[in-house]
Amino acid sequence: MLTTIALAAVTKAGPPLESALTIYNDGFALVREQRMIDLAGGPQDVLVEDVAQMIEANSVSVTSLSAPGSFTVLEQNYQYDLINPIAILNKSVGQPIRFHRHLANGTKETIYGTLISAPFAMVADANGSMGQTYNGMVVRTDNGGILLNPTGEIEVLKLPEGLISKPSLLWVLDGKAGSNRIEFRYLTQGFSWKCDYVMTLDNQGKVGGLKGWVTLTNNSGTSYQNAKLSFLAGEVNRYIEQRGGFGGGGGMPAMNAAAKMEDMAAQEIGEYHLYKMSRQVSVPNKAIKQVSLMEHEGIKVRTKLIADLGPFYSNPRQEGRIGSGPIKPQAFITFKNEEANGLGIAMPKGTFKVFQADKDGDVQLMGEDFIQHTPRNEELNINIGKSFDVVVESKVVDFRWLNGNPDTGSVITIEFEARNRKKEATELIVMDRKFGDFTVTSEEAMARPDSNTLQWVLKLQPDEVKKVRYTVTTRW
Repeated sequence: MLTTIALAAVTKAGPPLESALTIYNDGFALVREQRMIDLAGGPQDVLVEDVAQMIEANSVSVTSLSAPGSFTVLEQNYQYDLINPIAILNKSVGQPIRFHRHLANGTKETIYGTLISAPFAMVADANGSMGQTYNGMVVRTDNGGILLNPTGEIEVLKLPEGLISKPSLLWVLDGKAGSNRIEFRYLTQGFSWKCDYVMTLDNQGKVGGLKGWVTLTNNSGTSYQNAKLSFLAGEVNRYIEQRGGFGGGGGMPAMNAAAKMEDMAAQEIGEYHLYKMSRQVSVPNKAIKQVSLMEHEGIKVRTKLIADLGPFYSNPRQEGRIGSGPIKPQAFITFKNEEANGLGIAMPKGTFKVFQADKDGDVQLMGEDFIQHTPRNEELNINIGKSFDVVVESKVVDFRWLNGNPDTGSVITIEFEARNRKKEATELIVMDRKFGDFTVTSEEAMARPDSNTLQWVLKLQPDEVKKVRYTVTTRW
C-alpha cells in the first residue's frame, strides 16, 4: 500500500534525456527513461513529472547509471489526482467560497458562503468498486441560508493541497549528495500497435512489391520526444488485475505523417520477434503514427480459386445443395515467405491489402484480409474476395440406404458442375467434407488432404464446363 507524502521541499527530476519504448501487441508498453536528479544527503523526496497517466504503478523500478549504489528507494508513490474543476470542488468541501450568479434583470450577484456538498462524489458500489455519482451542490451562505443546486460560477479562495497538474512519480530516496543520472522503467496501458501491409501487383497479377507499416497508437496520457522505438510481436502472457484506469482516453486521435525508412532490424528474443527502429521518433499523446517496417520487391505470387462445398450444408438457403444458386469460388493471392522469393522474414499479424495495376497502369484495390504472425518459409494465402467468372453448382443426384437398411448406413451420389467463363484457362480447387466411417469413389482424380476433406484440382479451359460425380458410402 502506498503512503501519501506531503510535497514539501521536493527535488524535481529534470526532463527526459533519453526515452525508449517497447510496444506490445496487447495494449501496453515498457517505458525506459533517463533523467538527471540533484540529490542532497540523506532521505529526500524526488518528484518525476510527465509519466504516463495509465502507468502500472507496481511495475516501476529505478537505478543509478552514473553512481550505482549511491541511493536506495524507501518509498514509491504514483500521484494522479490531477487539477480539474470536480477535483477542486471535492477537496474544497467545508471551505469558504464566493458564488457568482446572473440575475434575471441582467445584474450580477456575489454570494459569500461555505461549500458543504460538491456536485460529484466518489462512492463504492456493492462490489467495492469506486464510481462517481451526482449529489448536487449545496452552499451555506454567510447570512445563514442554504442554496441548493445554484447555477453560476464558483470561486474558491485557495487551491486545495494534494492536487497536481501532471501525473507524477514521487520517490523517497536515501542517498549521497550529488548529481545523478538515473534510469527508471515502468509498464503502461494505452499503447497498441499493428501491422498494415500493402502489396501492389503488376497488371498480370504475377509479381508484386510489398510494403509493411507499423501503425502505433498512444493513448497513455503523455508524449515521448525523440524516443527509441521497439515493437515486440508475439503473445505475451500477463496477469492484469481488474482495476479502474487513471484516465487517458478520449478524443479523436490525429494521424501523424508516416516516416519512410529501411527495414526495421529484427531479432528473435525468447519465443517472440523484436523489431527496432534505427532512428528516434517522437510519439505524441492521443495520436496514431505510422513508421516503415519493411519494403520488398519482385515477389512472385499466384492466384488460387477454391470452391468449398462443405460449408453450405448448414446454410439456410441450401446454396449449391439443391441447385438454388451457384457457389462463387473464393479467390486467394498466395506466395511463399522465403528468401528465394524476395522475403524470408518474420511477418507480424495485421491487415493485408492487395492492389493490382490495370492495363492502363492505374492501380485498383483487389481485396483485403488479415494475417496472423507468420514466420519465414511459410506460405501466405490472402483472401481477396470471390471470383466473378468461375462458378460451381452442386447437387445430390442419388440417395439410398446402405443395403436398404437405415440402421446400416447411406450411399449418396453428388455431382458438381464447374464453369469457367473467363477468356483464359484457369485452375480451380473444389473441396468437400465428410465425416464418420466413409469411403469415396470419384469419376475425377481426387485427393484426400486430411481424413475428412475431399479435393479436386480442375484445369479449366476458356468457357469449359466440367461435371464431376462422386459417391460417398457411409457406415454407422
